Amino acid sequence: MTILAEVLAANDQYVADFGDKGRLALPPARRFAILTCMDARLDPAKYAGLSEGDAHVIRNAGGRASDDAIRSLVISHKLLGTLEWFVIHHTDCGMELFCDEVMADLLDDSLETAAFDGTAWSNPKHGGGCTAGHFVKWLTIASQEESVYQDVKRVREHPLVPKYIPIYGFIYDVKSGKLIEVPKATEAGRA
Repeated sequence: MTILAEVLAANDQYVADFGDKGRLALPPARRFAILTCMDARLDPAKYAGLSEGDAHVIRNAGGRASDDAIRSLVISHKLLGTLEWFVIHHTDCGMELFCDEVMADLLDDSLETAAFDGTAWSNPKHGGGCTAGHFVKWLTIASQEESVYQDVKRVREHPLVPKYIPIYGFIYDVKSGKLIEVPKATEAGRA
């Protein structure tokens, strides 16, 4: 069975059990939002006790406070009423395994998937690359605690973010499932 067939079969089952979810309100019922990483090991619904319709979950590589993530948070509050926000990064994040220069050089050489040997990235196939990667800020992570702090601070200081919204900073431990507060980040995000 192909991935497409698996997804469509799972959707058929979901539709069969959908029940009254079509009646969920547009604004999130619990009135908060989470900015977190796209890593497949993270399930915000489980680690934050969410059901469909409870909260907004904004995901990107690293869970970083990019312009687009902040755009989503502002919409979440302004038009849909969220009143508290969480920035949640995680241990063992792939964004810690490279820097902007490495990513740009890999893309310059090839657009095919790169390989990681536990120490360094390399391209198994060469050719067909593009220099555009040299002009992207990849928002890599050198320190989880520092990146959570910087992201909370960036959101807090954004001119479109109301000062009365508390912003909490956490790191999700992929080995235990525990959310670990980054006090310096939460302090920076205090309403």
